[in-house]
Amino acid sequence: MKNLHVEETFYFDYSSDIIQKIVQKLARKKGESDLDFSIKAYTFIRDFWPYYPYRFSLIKEDWKASKIAQQKAGHCLEKSIILISVLRSENIPAKLGLSRVKNHIAVEQIVEKFGSDELVPHGYVEIFLEGKWVKATPAFNKELCEKMGVHALDFDGKTDAVFQEFDALGANSFMEYLEDYGTFDTVPLEYMFQLMCDTYPLLLKRGVKMGDVLDLSFL
Repeated sequence: MKNLHVEETFYFDYSSDIIQKIVQKLARKKGESDLDFSIKAYTFIRDFWPYYPYRFSLIKEDWKASKIAQQKAGHCLEKSIILISVLRSENIPAKLGLSRVKNHIAVEQIVEKFGSDELVPHGYVEIFLEGKWVKATPAFNKELCEKMGVHALDFDGKTDAVFQEFDALGANSFMEYLEDYGTFDTVPLEYMFQLMCDTYPLLLKRGVKMGDVLDLSFL
């Protein structure tokens, strides 16, 4: 029986040159476990692409891992797609998770434009390691976390690493989990857009539709 969670797909196009270059850069050693490689891949993708949440494409082709990897920055969903593709390339089962979170730091434009500090959809990765599924979110790069006074979110491959609940001092709330929409073996772009429209009515008022590229700088 096929394991759907390791298959190459339109979005998780891991045989593409650019994804294979990432895999080669990670240089999996002979005998290196899935767990150790996953930690290494997570950390690299978390930090190599700086977090940027203010651009959201509604064009199907823009969500291919090979296209995303050409960017200089990315948001949680984009970085999750790269991680899934790299892991699947190494036959490590991985799938995309969607959720709703309340973020209290680094969402100034979202609050300004939409009047909300909720991020929808927020993306994470589920990885099958040592007999169970664990969650990992490679969103916030270490440099950004240091600027915001938040510890970078590490992943040990054994427990969920979904978000930082508090800042580095443990005094202020950084992110709050609100709702989980489940996991997917694809990038459900139309569903993601519907979640956004339900949360941010301004999108419909501005006539944003599938096929557009949403840039908060121009809303």
